[in-house]
Amino acid sequence: MGTVMDLNQWLVLAMFLTFIVMLFRGIPVVYALVGVSLIFSVFAFLVLDPNKKLINEFIDFHRTGVSYVKLHANAGRFFGGIIKNPILVALPMFIYMGLMLDQSGVAQKMMRSMQVLFGALKGGLALTVMLIGIILAASTGVIGASVVLLGVMGIPTMMNQNYAKPIATGTIAASGTLGILIPPSIMLVIMSDQLAISLGDLFMGALFPGLLLGVLYIVYIIAYGLISPSSMPVPENREPISIKVVRDVALSVVPPFGLIIVVLGSIFFGLATPTEASGLGALGATLLALASRNLNGKVFKDVMRQTLNTSGYIVGIFIAANFFSYILRRFGGDEIIENMVLGSFDNPYMVIAFILFIIFLLGFLLDWIEITLIIMPLMLPVIQSLNIPVEGYGVVDNPSVVWFAILVAVTLQTSFLTPPVGFALFYLKGVCPPGISLSHIYRGIIPFVLLQILGLLIVFFVPQLTTWLPAVAYGN
Repeated sequence: MGTVMDLNQWLVLAMFLTFIVMLFRGIPVVYALVGVSLIFSVFAFLVLDPNKKLINEFIDFHRTGVSYVKLHANAGRFFGGIIKNPILVALPMFIYMGLMLDQSGVAQKMMRSMQVLFGALKGGLALTVMLIGIILAASTGVIGASVVLLGVMGIPTMMNQNYAKPIATGTIAASGTLGILIPPSIMLVIMSDQLAISLGDLFMGALFPGLLLGVLYIVYIIAYGLISPSSMPVPENREPISIKVVRDVALSVVPPFGLIIVVLGSIFFGLATPTEASGLGALGATLLALASRNLNGKVFKDVMRQTLNTSGYIVGIFIAANFFSYILRRFGGDEIIENMVLGSFDNPYMVIAFILFIIFLLGFLLDWIEITLIIMPLMLPVIQSLNIPVEGYGVVDNPSVVWFAILVAVTLQTSFLTPPVGFALFYLKGVCPPGISLSHIYRGIIPFVLLQILGLLIVFFVPQLTTWLPAVAYGN
C-alpha cells in the first residue's frame, strides 16, 4: 500500500506539471485539462492494471479506481451537476447584464459629467475613472468589458492631460478588475457552486471587502495626487461646477445605481433568489440600453452572441476541470493534497495563509476559472477540518467557508494584474495607443497589487467583514 501511495503522489505531481507545461506551450486551457486527464486515464488502463484485464473494460482497477464504467457514468454527473444546476443558471444572466450595460452608454455619460465635477482636484480624472469602475463593477460583474471600456474612454483623455503613463494604466486596470469581486460577480457564482454554500451569503459577504478595495484605491489616488501633482495635473481650461453639472452627474449615476439596488436589494431583503435577481438585472440592463436609445437589432445580436461565447467558454472549462478533478481524485489526489496542506503547519490560521499564498502564486500562471474549479473543491475538506471559529451570528451557514471564499476571491483579484497571465493587462494593452508599453502597465499595477494584499490582510484579521452583512440580510 505504501508503494502505491508513493506512486500516486508522483502521478498527482505529474498531472499538475504536465498541465502547466501544456499551458506554456500555448495549448488552450480546455484542451490541456482534457488532454492531461485522458493521458493519465490511458496510463491507468495500460500500466496500472495489475491483471491486464483490458478485454473487459468494465472491471475497476484495484490500485487507481479508474474504470470505463465510472468515466462513462461521469457524463451524466456533468450534465446533472452543470447544465441543470440552478445556481449556474444565473451565470449567463449576469454576463448578459454586464455586456448590455456596456452598450447602454451609461459609462460614457458618467465619464463626461464626473470629469467636470472632479476636474478641480489633483488626480480628479483618475478619481473619476476609479469611481466609474466601482459603479460598473457593481453593475456588470464582467471585467473584460469594464477594462476595455475604461481604457477606451480614459487613456486618451489622461494622455491629453499629461498624466504619467504608469498611474493612468494602473488606475484603469485596477478599477476594471473590481467587477470580479463586487457583487453580482460571476466568480462568486462559480465559487458558490464549487463550495456548496449560499450564493446570497457570498454576494452579501463580498460587498464590504469589494468596497474596501475601492476605498483603498481612492485614498491612494488622492494621496498620489497631493504628493506628485505633476503626475496627475489639473486641466488648465476646466468648466466650473454648476447646478447643471451636478444634475448631469445625478442623471448619469442614478440609473446604474438603481439597477444595483434592484439586484442586490432584492437578494438582501429576501424578495428574490440570486438566480431570480440575475433575471431582473438582465431585464434592467436591457431597459437602460433601450432608454438610452442605444438598443437596436445589431447591438442585441452582438450581446447575445458574446453572452453565448462567454458562457460556453466557462461551461467548457467547467466540464474539463471536472474531468481533471475526477481523475485526480481517483489517484487519491484530494487526500494527498489535504495531508500535505494540513501537515505544513499546526496553526490553522497559518494553514489558511499558506493556501492563500499558493493561490497567489498560481495567479501568475493560471486564470481564476481554473483555480476556482480545480483548487477550491480540493481545499474545502481542509477548511472544514480546521474548525476556525468565525462568527456566523447564528444565521450564516458554514461561516468559515464563506470567509475563506471571500479571502480567495480577494486573492484572485491579483491574478488579473500579475504577469504573465494577467488578463486585465492584455485587455488594456489592446486599447492603449502606441506610446504606452507593457512596462508602463506593469509599473502602474504594482501599488494596486500591494493595496490588494493590504485589503486581504484586513479581511483576514477581521472576518466579520464577510459574515455580518449576510447575517443581517438573512436574520430578519
